[in-house]
Amino acid sequence: MLITILPLAGLGTLLGFLLGVASRVLHVERSNVAVEIEELLPGTQCGQCGNPSCGAAAEAVAEGQLPPTFCPPGGRAVAEAIAAKLGVSVDLSGLCDEGPKLATINEELCIGCTRCYKACPTDAILGAAKQMHVVFAEACTACGQCEDVCPTECIRLEAVKPSLQTWAWSQPDL
Repeated sequence: MLITILPLAGLGTLLGFLLGVASRVLHVERSNVAVEIEELLPGTQCGQCGNPSCGAAAEAVAEGQLPPTFCPPGGRAVAEAIAAKLGVSVDLSGLCDEGPKLATINEELCIGCTRCYKACPTDAILGAAKQMHVVFAEACTACGQCEDVCPTECIRLEAVKPSLQTWAWSQPDL
């Protein structure tokens, strides 16, 4: 039994060491501005901005390839914070900030076709073929991709009603 365990343990240790060395040698430095911008983003990796991840989007904004208003889930608050971080002025008149939304599924219309959860970039929808689907509110970014592919139009993006956990006192206009 030791004859099979010791070579595998040695191989695992050697490969782990090589991965550790490779991560230090091949490490790519990112700009501090891109790291700070990525910390401001929601981090849902939804792809609504056209980039595969929030890190790639932060790099593009830091290089000036994207405007500060690129993140739909972030809304006005994120756009203002990014503009302040970059020291640029931003036009928020074209930014539509309707507040937080959530995808909801009408159970009577859902046929269980599984198109919605295949299209969801954050895996917020769970269901099986020919069975009811459900949306996890914690994971939904309201990107609308599930709404676009639904053949029965049973998925709608609805505004989140304030609850004790989500309600906040509005800031006064100065």
